[in-house]
Amino acid sequence: YEAIQHQYRPEVPEYFNFARDVLDRWTEVEKEGKKSKNPALWWVDGAGEEVRWSFEELGVLSRKVANVLSDACSLQQGDRVILILPRIPEWWLVNVACMRTGTVLIPGTQQLTAKDILHRLQKSKAKCIITDDSVAPAVDSVGAECQSLKFKLLVSQGHREGWLNFKDLLKNAPSDHQCVTTKCQDAMAIYFTSGTTGSPKMAEHSHSSYGIGLTVSGRYWLDLTSSDIFWNTSDTGWAKAAWSSIFSSWIQGACVFVHKMPQFNPSVVFESLSRFPITVFCSPPTAYRMFVQHKLSSYMFKSLRRCVSAGEPINPEVMQEWKAQTGLDIYEGYGQTETVLICGNFKGMKIKPGSMGKPSPGYDVKIIDENSNILPPGKEGDIAIRVKPTRSPFLFTCYADDPEKTEATIRGDFYVTGDRGIMDEEGYFWFVGRADDVINSAGYRIGPFEVESALVEHPAVVESAVVSSPDPIRGEVVKAFVVLTSDYASHDPEKVMKELQDHVKKVTAPYKYPRKMEFVQQLPKTVSGKIRRNELRQKEWRK
Repeated sequence: YEAIQHQYRPEVPEYFNFARDVLDRWTEVEKEGKKSKNPALWWVDGAGEEVRWSFEELGVLSRKVANVLSDACSLQQGDRVILILPRIPEWWLVNVACMRTGTVLIPGTQQLTAKDILHRLQKSKAKCIITDDSVAPAVDSVGAECQSLKFKLLVSQGHREGWLNFKDLLKNAPSDHQCVTTKCQDAMAIYFTSGTTGSPKMAEHSHSSYGIGLTVSGRYWLDLTSSDIFWNTSDTGWAKAAWSSIFSSWIQGACVFVHKMPQFNPSVVFESLSRFPITVFCSPPTAYRMFVQHKLSSYMFKSLRRCVSAGEPINPEVMQEWKAQTGLDIYEGYGQTETVLICGNFKGMKIKPGSMGKPSPGYDVKIIDENSNILPPGKEGDIAIRVKPTRSPFLFTCYADDPEKTEATIRGDFYVTGDRGIMDEEGYFWFVGRADDVINSAGYRIGPFEVESALVEHPAVVESAVVSSPDPIRGEVVKAFVVLTSDYASHDPEKVMKELQDHVKKVTAPYKYPRKMEFVQQLPKTVSGKIRRNELRQKEWRK
């Protein structure tokens, strides 16, 4: 870790474009025969269809798409483009084509409702939307209310009134295109935040923030080389797809593996890890919690050497169970839509289960109090990144079109993440919870994650969400919403509740146990799969 901190001194030139300066360079390396035969993109649909593109093929096709954007859609540098597609190869082509044209990409998940799409179109003033047959009707239902929207591109074999057909245009587009000149700080993409605590904000990233800033992830956290085949299961609508399925991988010249997988299916994951030579794998904690409910011993992950997780904290129990069944550690990382990797378990580091590791070499990360004072080890405070006197070029530029919300993220010399944490004596960071999620009961501060981790250690629990609930004596108490395993679903709820309460008292400090408990079929989640504790908390306090 110390060596990484010394080595990592990324240069940020005045001009930078990921398509030209990274992807086209790998094409040259490929032509010179200095790279492994791995493709740049390897896509499978699970029904026998496969696409394998070299960096050269990716270059040719993305230039054709760039011509579609510039010519058929008359888009100019700086114009905004909303992209809502599942895990299909065209998603990657549009990402790269937007870099080549200097248009600002705004990805969205297919789970967005018509209301969500309307919000994004109106807020972003996007000129163009690119989607498929499943989302087009929702766009048409709100399109009349979006004055800025001029072009609608349909990725489909069929045709639709009012839409240009992407595949027809791509077939006929020329393959030579001159990449625009972009400055490092020019806008490259806008990602709507996951909205765990409020309505989603538009986090704007520059060409350098992800394009150079994610070198730290690719090289030191994912530990990728050009010989690796990397599978990240993230939904295409989320910043994590850009982090891992574009920038971190291709900076290192690694192959991006993609399984179409319309519905997340643990069996498909296990079969793919057994069948394909995937060496590095990334999935969110929700997925790993599902994985360890299965018998993994019947599968052989022959090529797999490294597993990582991000998105929300991963419970130590899940890490231990995964290692017991696969022999592999899970290297947790922590970041936000607004940042690149803030903390991580980097290669060569001792893993402390439950910790998100040490600060990324690209950032100066501290735990601070409400007056911006740096707190000593063991003291809980706000996780923050130093931005004065020098702001890291690997942070988001701003919340687009919202200077007030942008300014509200700064306290003294720091960007405040909105998450609470503790740093231990060895410099490892531990997540306590979103600032809004921390429970204050009879003078005790309780982080939901620790209680949730204690609960998930019990065989009755699939997952849980812990929030504050009003109490006349203590002010507020811990309440747990619990999803039970099928084995326990038919048991007496009173007995299960008592058993779980006793279990938490044994596993963690007794004052943290959930005095209230509710058994539910499922937990409310954001479209990216993060638990919406604020929704449960508001429900409690409205009673």
